[in-house]
Amino acid sequence: MQAHSSCRVRLIAPSGYPHDRDAMTRGVARLRDAGCTVDSIEVLERTEQRYAGSDTQRVADINGLATLNNLPDVTLSIRGGYGATRLLEHLHYDALRERLAGQPMVLVGHSDFTALQMALYAKAGLVSFGGPMLGPDFGARELSPLTWRHFWRTISAPQGNASWDCGAAGELDLEGPLWGGNLAMLCSLLQTPYFPRIEGGILFVEDVGEPPFRIERLLYQLHLSGVLERQRALILADFTQCRPAAYDNGYDLADGFTQIRRIAGIPVLSGMPFGHDPDKFTLPFGVPARLRVIGQRASLDFHGYPHLRHAHEPSISAIQAVSPSNP
Repeated sequence: MQAHSSCRVRLIAPSGYPHDRDAMTRGVARLRDAGCTVDSIEVLERTEQRYAGSDTQRVADINGLATLNNLPDVTLSIRGGYGATRLLEHLHYDALRERLAGQPMVLVGHSDFTALQMALYAKAGLVSFGGPMLGPDFGARELSPLTWRHFWRTISAPQGNASWDCGAAGELDLEGPLWGGNLAMLCSLLQTPYFPRIEGGILFVEDVGEPPFRIERLLYQLHLSGVLERQRALILADFTQCRPAAYDNGYDLADGFTQIRRIAGIPVLSGMPFGHDPDKFTLPFGVPARLRVIGQRASLDFHGYPHLRHAHEPSISAIQAVSPSNP
């Protein structure tokens, strides 16, 4: 089974340049094998210092969506890194809202892409997705079945679900807007016009390469700024390569998370696959959601997001045939 032949994927490169070209090639090949048409391949050729082109080129990737006659089905970020923050002042929010509101286009990425998600929601009310990107995910040497299947199932239906082992014995049942992403990017936009004020939300966070004490400090920043107390729950997703140093003297991520649980004043869950590890859910930003915990199992149900009305989940067997040795 393949994706619908009319499924069009448009690539954008709002952050870092594609340093792993083989991964990008594999990602494009897998999408094509799934029956997708892949547009804007030229963004893979752009490099300016650490960025995938100039600020003008990268912001045009986003603003260009407002003037397209025919929107793609999926607009997919090629990778993260850094650079999206430089674009926020130059996005055409009113034009993007007018063109994209109510449209079924899926805009997806994670990591540095979180900055764009927050700004588009805060300034234009647009819903995007935290989820896979071209190189790190669809172009991985070994494609994650969970990532692939959850992406297609989520964007092909008007409602979605994500379930995982949260390790906490107990019961929980609450509702609120689902939002979040990269922790460092969230905190970098506090007290700016691009940080959405979401009340009663279900906030999920992840990060990569930060020492445990910095993760605790970032979470404290959300606490001391009043963001956490306005939420109904906090979900700690993947914290990849966040290793302690010798000076930490035994202090690690678990200690930092224990401290946050003491002071947050809201339920704090863990274990959700999302972030810089291979397995990740595809999660819409800013939509109504219900979070339930029974025993050690957590479940998120969400709806009200843009979704494709003609797609279905491609078989992963043909996609996995794009082997590491044959990108």
